[in-house]
Amino acid sequence: MDLTRSARPSRDPSRHAAPQVFDYLRERIITLEMPPGTLISRAELQDLFGFSSTPVRDALLKLQEEQLVEIFPQHATVVSPIDLELARQAHFLRRSIELEAVRTVALGEGHAAIAARLDGVIALQDERLARGDLPGFDAGDRDFHRVLFDATGIHSLWLMVRRYSGHIDRIRRLHLPMPGKAERVLREHRAVAAAVRAGDAAGAQDALRTHLSNSLAYAPDLVALWPAYFRS
Repeated sequence: MDLTRSARPSRDPSRHAAPQVFDYLRERIITLEMPPGTLISRAELQDLFGFSSTPVRDALLKLQEEQLVEIFPQHATVVSPIDLELARQAHFLRRSIELEAVRTVALGEGHAAIAARLDGVIALQDERLARGDLPGFDAGDRDFHRVLFDATGIHSLWLMVRRYSGHIDRIRRLHLPMPGKAERVLREHRAVAAAVRAGDAAGAQDALRTHLSNSLAYAPDLVALWPAYFRS
């Protein structure tokens, strides 16, 4: 990892130092800006942020808890390979919670307003895709799903799902540039939003189930294309 040419991240004095380093690294790991096998230099991170060694160490330890980095004491810290078993576990967890969330939203009195919020996210994704902004499109995908969690008042569960989703998020990001993938995501998001708008709980669950099932469907193809990215 060469951060010597990176723009210095803006420091937020209202937040502790370690979470800022953690968020910075995690975003770059799940978007594959830092692919599996990338060496992480603690000294470069200290210089980039202007923080001491302690928050950098704490951020890396938290990433290790999410199994996104591997720390070899006195040797190196590297971005971990994508683990398909961890991705399957995260998929099961997310599907179980999110299917109930979308059912709750569709049956709620405010379902039309929630559908409007989903439509707004979809519109932004559409604009970003038209500009070829895949990182922005991918961020919009996460925003779409976060709306469902927030609408049910279970934001803490979104944070839990996020904590376990690093490996499946990297699979999704790896698949996103493939022909037709982004367009299919938009179609599936529109189907979910339409069912929520109609108050159709079963339809919303069916549309979301279809959408989420695609996360792992192409994993074997991705492993064949990028074997070095995956844990053997």
